[in-house]
Amino acid sequence: MAHLPYLNGYPAPLLAQVCTMLEQGRLGQWIAHKYPARHDVQTDKSLYQYVSDIKQRYLKNAPALAKILFDNQQHPVKGTLGTNTFVARVQGNKLKNKNEIRIAALFREAPAEFLRMIVVHELAHLKEKDHNKAFYQLCVHMEPDYLQLEFDMRVWLTWREYQPSLTAKSVPA
Repeated sequence: MAHLPYLNGYPAPLLAQVCTMLEQGRLGQWIAHKYPARHDVQTDKSLYQYVSDIKQRYLKNAPALAKILFDNQQHPVKGTLGTNTFVARVQGNKLKNKNEIRIAALFREAPAEFLRMIVVHELAHLKEKDHNKAFYQLCVHMEPDYLQLEFDMRVWLTWREYQPSLTAKSVPA
């Protein structure tokens, strides 16, 4: 069985299925068939609008976001797909708060559902800082298929890692 770092903690029979498909060269076809639609969110400006729309729909009372962008420094090999940063600074006699969301640039190439899943994940951190039961309930509220999408996104990352032509492009030196 191949080493599957993105799928740690999932049941062995499920991992065996992924390994079989990977070894047979069918994993990419399965992903492409299940998630054929690509998204048009390619710029930081369009990502800002995309995230803001989801936030407005589900988290109207959550803190405002100062910055939302694709980040070339974030990569799954380093363990980061997205970040939600909260910075508090004292300016004069006022406390200024800034929330930033950074999404790994590889999500420009991802199926639309995976971009939505990672955005929902980062938005949920506006309300829940930890990955606890309330956090995942909020994620499922915003995206009912969240748990399946998270698994499938991890399968997609696994497939990408095992593609020599993709790995050479996507892993920074």
